[in-house]
Amino acid sequence: MTATLKLKGRELAKGLRFPEGPIAMADGAVLLVEIERGTLSRVDQKGRIEVVAQTGGGPNGAAIGPDGKCYLCNNGGFNWHHEAGGYLRPSGRADDYSGGRIERVDLSTGRIEVLYRECDGVPLKGPNDIVFDGKRGFWFTDLGKVYGRQMDRGAVYYGRADGSLIREAVFPIITPNGVGLSPDGNTLYVAETETCRLWSFRITGEGELNKQAWPSPHGGKLVAGLPGYQRFDSMAVEENGNVCVATLIRGGISVISPAGELVEFHEAPEHYCTNIAFGGAGMRKAYVTLSNYGTLLEVDWPRPGLRLHYQN
Repeated sequence: MTATLKLKGRELAKGLRFPEGPIAMADGAVLLVEIERGTLSRVDQKGRIEVVAQTGGGPNGAAIGPDGKCYLCNNGGFNWHHEAGGYLRPSGRADDYSGGRIERVDLSTGRIEVLYRECDGVPLKGPNDIVFDGKRGFWFTDLGKVYGRQMDRGAVYYGRADGSLIREAVFPIITPNGVGLSPDGNTLYVAETETCRLWSFRITGEGELNKQAWPSPHGGKLVAGLPGYQRFDSMAVEENGNVCVATLIRGGISVISPAGELVEFHEAPEHYCTNIAFGGAGMRKAYVTLSNYGTLLEVDWPRPGLRLHYQN
């Protein structure tokens, strides 16, 4: 029987405007995005919140690149439901949608560059999450957008940090959200939000994947799918290879082994547990975003997380 644990920790910050994309920094601060506010923000160990850059649109996943700059998935913006008690949730493509893009932010100046807006003439719709591979390139998901009666089919892309190449690696895929790499760097993990499925792909080259034959819908190998009404968001990988996927609706972190076993579930105090990142001494701190009420938690984790490429 899978153990269910309570996600207990220190509230590092409250009142954030739908935080996601946490990055643990060497000085103990946490970089993250505030999607509704349209900012890249910094939270220090005393809970002080500082705006690093005003991106507009919908800043989403974030990662430090080989040049020390912060690379952002910008989904172009959502509409928002503002409910009683400060409860906040996204609702479809923004009326003032500004287009999907990958942005690069100079952390010392706040200067923003747009790196990619399209791939082979196809516009990016809703870039969501990003992970660097240690070879000066990165994988990112494009979840797409919901608007009226329509919903985009998603994709997974690979890009070079210098802006010289972007390649579509997976299409179509239903609402791809979290993305991560195995400790050896040879396996790409992708979590689908609406299906609550975790897929894996073997990496064979720069933006190239070994794909399963039909009936795999996109060439991925199914690792795990959770029962009932749950939805997957972002992820982080443990040093031992377990994949920790933020899980919406049930609310918490699902820890899944590479073989597909649900190892344990860490139950959060709200439904929209959206992201997890590792840092701190020995990579034993987990930084978890609870987005409906805008909380950043610092949690002692039972095992060390995997140090990301270029994590300082």
